[in-house]
Amino acid sequence: MTDIEQAIEKYEKYAQENGLSLNQNRKIVESVVKGLLENEKKHGKRFCPCRRITGTSEDLQKVCPCFWHLKEIEKDGHCYCRLFVK
Repeated sequence: MTDIEQAIEKYEKYAQENGLSLNQNRKIVESVVKGLLENEKKHGKRFCPCRRITGTSEDLQKVCPCFWHLKEIEKDGHCYCRLFVK
């Protein structure tokens, strides 16, 4: 199993446990997960690839699943990066 597949499995489990789903579009899911894994290699954590890393303590809120994802899903039906959906 590749790192991407393992990460997708992890995020899928998180989604199920929290009454969410992963985006039905597999290309979007794979693209976001690739960005998460790249950020983990570069910055040491799986920061959302859709949010700017500033090097401040605020960045910790940007680790996926991010601080804002539930409110975004409630408001828009998906989180900012579109990994998680209602």
